[in-house]
Amino acid sequence: MKKLFPFLFLPSWVVAQVQGSFDIIPAPVQVVAAQGSFLVRPGERIHIAEDIWKGVAGMLAEKLTVATGATTPVSPGMSSTGILFRLHSGMPEEAYHVEVSPRKVEIQASSAKGAFYAVQTLLQLMPPAVLAGKPTQEKISIPACRIEDEPRFGYRGLMLDVGRHFIPVADVKRFIDLMAHYKMNRFHWHLTEDQGWRIEIKKYPLLTQVSSVRKESMVGHYRENKFDGKPYGSFYTQDEIRQVVAYAAERHVMVVPEIEMPGHSQAVLAAYPQFGFNADRIVPVRTKWGISEDVLFPREETFRFLEDVLTEVMDLFPSPYIHIGGDECPKAQWKESRFCQELIKKEGLRDEHELQSWFIRRIDKFLTSKGRRLLGWDEILEGGLSPNATVMSWRGVKGGIEAAKQGHDVVMSPNSFFYLDYYQGPPASEPLAIGGNLPLAKCYSFEPDLPELTAAEAKHVIGVQANVWTEYIGDLKYAEYMTYPRALALAEVAWTPKGKKDYERFKARVKARIPYLDAMQVNYAKTFLHQ
Repeated sequence: MKKLFPFLFLPSWVVAQVQGSFDIIPAPVQVVAAQGSFLVRPGERIHIAEDIWKGVAGMLAEKLTVATGATTPVSPGMSSTGILFRLHSGMPEEAYHVEVSPRKVEIQASSAKGAFYAVQTLLQLMPPAVLAGKPTQEKISIPACRIEDEPRFGYRGLMLDVGRHFIPVADVKRFIDLMAHYKMNRFHWHLTEDQGWRIEIKKYPLLTQVSSVRKESMVGHYRENKFDGKPYGSFYTQDEIRQVVAYAAERHVMVVPEIEMPGHSQAVLAAYPQFGFNADRIVPVRTKWGISEDVLFPREETFRFLEDVLTEVMDLFPSPYIHIGGDECPKAQWKESRFCQELIKKEGLRDEHELQSWFIRRIDKFLTSKGRRLLGWDEILEGGLSPNATVMSWRGVKGGIEAAKQGHDVVMSPNSFFYLDYYQGPPASEPLAIGGNLPLAKCYSFEPDLPELTAAEAKHVIGVQANVWTEYIGDLKYAEYMTYPRALALAEVAWTPKGKKDYERFKARVKARIPYLDAMQVNYAKTFLHQ
């Protein structure tokens, strides 16, 4: 990495040694400790040289105002003391510099994104109450240091499934707040499933009137085959969607929507059976977890429906990526269908796998025509990959390797490292989960720099993502328990240089974060403390 600070000409107050990472998560590229500290006084003034800092400076001012009980003003112009935001136009968009001395705190960045991440780092160096937005009588003292930092990957994702269990808007915002603080920048919102459709589509009102509600839910583990007998469901209005997207954007988080197709779509068929195997065969919104045999059929009316839906989705989400699922699509109904078999022959396809590829290519072409990029799970490789698709590799890394070798961008999301619905300790001592074994150490051990890829191919690995599937997760409190602290491992894998990764040091920093998690009332798992 290019040296962004003139370390050869450091002032006398700098200690001439590198001091770990000050318990910051994710660990910065470089931290140089120094003597003394900066004391944030009540009414401390924040100075901004350019208007682009207004938003992030305002966020910091709001926290300091609450913490100190005195208004923290934001003023245009520069000063030799106080908290300063300064433009450094030559830096990468998400990079930042922080210099803390007894006289001032200076933040340098080329964009509001970089400045936002600098503020998140500073908040980790202040008392926990400041980060939590609470009053404090404790002195707000920031240790003197210089930090230079930028992310390893541009895509740092966390997925929340709301198809199985609905998460209210306020809780979704909290989920975004937490991930943004740890410098994750892609919120993958899994909005549709066999068990429920969660997004309002004006042109198809039955999606919210019918597809959003199932008659009951499973209780206990799937194998027990028990149900609660209670109707369950809800959805987000388009106004609520816009509200969440805007809220995330203020925190420099891109919201990536997922609309499942052609599988995981039984809820659609409950309202519009004509898009499935038989228009006269009405299926309910699925109540069981797992995979449904009822899938969308590649008819022209189905594509018109999907294009209508995606048009409304694109109007709500500015994200360049639109996730279309593409995973776990059973082919039995397609095999039995005379229509599908004739279509396979007509299009010169070999089998049902190529038919799915043909289906995905149709959607890819539509999204591309609208200036968007298709993102899908690694099953979209089967039968041939769509020209402009980005692959999210979940069944290990094999699909990601194959896609990168074909010149396609890849997000690595292997289930054995990043499926946060897996147990993180002995099942007998943990809340009910789908299965698996994924302790914090294993999350942290994932390395996206894969030996199977050449240097040119490795450039197609644009990031990593962890996923919170909610078959067994009924609310935000439960989701937080499954997400934290394992999402902190994801954050560091995505941000911190490979050479700085060290699990024992990371674990110590997670322990140092506990007072901050407690102050924010995060329902994190303590399992890692005994591992």
